[in-house]
Amino acid sequence: MDVHTPEQRRYNMAQIHSTNTKPETLVKKYIFSRGLRYRKNDKRYPGRPDMIFPKYRTAVFVNGCFWHKHIGCRYYVPPKSNTAFWEKKLEINRLRDELNVDRLSADGWRVIVIWECELKKPVRQERLDKLYYEIIGTYTDTVLEGIH
Repeated sequence: MDVHTPEQRRYNMAQIHSTNTKPETLVKKYIFSRGLRYRKNDKRYPGRPDMIFPKYRTAVFVNGCFWHKHIGCRYYVPPKSNTAFWEKKLEINRLRDELNVDRLSADGWRVIVIWECELKKPVRQERLDKLYYEIIGTYTDTVLEGIH
């Protein structure tokens, strides 16, 4: 059973936005600090990637584990109320994400998905460094040896 009244729950859900989330802002600040420039949420591309790097033909999505149904993630916990509604909604989100990645890839874009759980403090710096090298196209095991 939900601990909030329907009005409180409605208010809470209305406060959740699809752009400029904390994980997204964290990634954008890091990438900008490394000297890379990008376009934000460009409507011309399938799924409106959070960041587009035309120079590197790379699209980056920063996904929340709940909203994008990160299967196998300990931070993805299916809701316990109104389960049929949420299961359908989250599965549609997941399938839409998959379709957008496929469409971008078919158009010759490298697509990188960063999950919210990959930005937790213990693993954040390593993931951000890896992202930088993935974007510029020099991500190899040799490069990462210096990061570990």
